[in-house]
Parts: sequence; structure tokens; C-alpha cells
Amino acid sequence: MTTLALTTVRARIAGNGKLRALRRNKLAMTGGVVAAVFVLVALFAPLVAPYDPSRPDFAHVLAAPSWTHWLGTDDLGRDQLSRVVFGARASMQVGVLAVVLAFLVGVPLGLLAGYYGKIADSVVSRVTDTMLAFPFLVLAVGLAAVLGPSLTNATIAIGISQIPAVIRITRAETLRLKHVDYVAAAVANGGGDGTVLFRHILPNATSALTVQATVGIPAAIISEALLSFLGLGVQPPDPSLGVMLSSAQSFLAPAPWMAVFPGLAVVAATLAFNLLGDGLRDVLDPRGATR
Repeated sequence: MTTLALTTVRARIAGNGKLRALRRNKLAMTGGVVAAVFVLVALFAPLVAPYDPSRPDFAHVLAAPSWTHWLGTDDLGRDQLSRVVFGARASMQVGVLAVVLAFLVGVPLGLLAGYYGKIADSVVSRVTDTMLAFPFLVLAVGLAAVLGPSLTNATIAIGISQIPAVIRITRAETLRLKHVDYVAAAVANGGGDGTVLFRHILPNATSALTVQATVGIPAAIISEALLSFLGLGVQPPDPSLGVMLSSAQSFLAPAPWMAVFPGLAVVAATLAFNLLGDGLRDVLDPRGATR
């Protein structure tokens, strides 16, 4: 009991130190704040958007930014701010759900491959290597084309495309952790495979998996924008940042705001999550303390 209590105290001290280190990282904190804003906007989009994003207003077609329409209007008179808000909602939805799907499939397979090894590791690793032979975006576009154009299918395609990366990280962490002393002690005390995997290995792999999640979300946001831009994601008239960029191609000269604001939204969201992920990696990486 004394050893367990000491270990718990040490873990709390280390956790407090990591939190302080993250707070001192200005870029990571800025990214976290911007990412939180995007999440809140996505959750409360109907309350934030001043207009119906799909309602045309032919009296204000291609209107420049003004007090009435802060980000201007598009070729059908639809309010750009409202469409950016709901487009950000679609991006956040895909980003989160795609990562959740990748983790639900990738984490168990990574644990299986890393802990049991041999045939399980060989089969999982070969399938992972085959999927990794295709660039991420190419695989996502191919899967979306097969499944058909819709936001749900785009989410599934992006989630499947992220599974190999999750498997590799989980497998690597499992290979590292299964040889540490507390895992050996758990096995010696009669702990079964489930106990070892889900009470000792998986909780201690959450740092690496958390960083992977913050990296996977911006990748999913870019992928959703690309798929919608190509007509494989959100379908008009539903708003999406990719759909808005696609529609803006024919109006770059008379109405540049149609492309500028959704483009800035994509850049801001991806940059925010990347900065947050970089900060978390610096703080959570156990090798960071030795640098």
C-alpha cells in the first residue's frame, strides 16, 4: 500500500508539472483557445449564425462585407458568416467522429498486435503496411468515391484512412510498456490479459494516443474540405468549407471574400489543433525532459 500511495503521489506531481509546462507554452495555449472556440461554435452553430445558411437572398447577391453581412454574401445572396459557422460545424463533426472511429478500430488491433505478437502481429502489421502504402488523402478520396458522396460516408472514409497510424502508435506503445516492471508485477500477481492490457498498458499509452488525436483532427478537417471541394463530401446546398471554396472558384475576381473567409477558417482550425498537438507532444513525451 505504501508503494502504491507513493506511486500515486509521484504521478500527481508529474501531472501537475506537465500542466504547468503546457501553460508556459504560449503557442500551444493559443492553439488550444482557438480550437476551443471552434468546438464551441460547432456546438452552438444555430445560436451563433445570424441567418439561415441555406436561405438565398437575391436582393443581396455578391454583397461585400458590411454591418448587415459581416463576411459578405455568395452568388445566391446567402450569408457567408452563417455558412462559415455551419461549415466549421461540419468540419468539427468529421474531425472528431473520424478520430473516434479510427481509435475504436485501431487501438484494439494495436494492443492485440503488440501484446500477443507472432501471428496476430504479423497479420495486423501486413494489413497496416498495405494501407500505409497509399497516401492518406488518396486513400480517403478513393474510399469516399466508393462509398458515395455524403458527410457520413466522408467521415467513415477519413476514419478508415486514419486507422493505420493509430494501430502503429498503439502497437509501439504496447511493445514498450509490456516489458516495464509494473506490468511484469501484474502478471506475476495473476493478472489476466484483459487486466494487463486495459488496467496497465492502455492507461499508460494515453499520452501518445492523445497527441495522435490532436494530430488526426486537423488532418480530418483538411480531408473533409478536400472531399467536399471535389463533390465527395457535403452536398449543396448544405454548408461546408470545402463546398464554399469550390463555389468561390468562379467569383475570385468580383467576390474574393467568398474564398478568403472559408479558406481562413480551414487554416485557423488546422493550425490551432496542430499547435496544440505540438505542445502536448513536447509535454507528454517522456524523452522531452532529457532534451
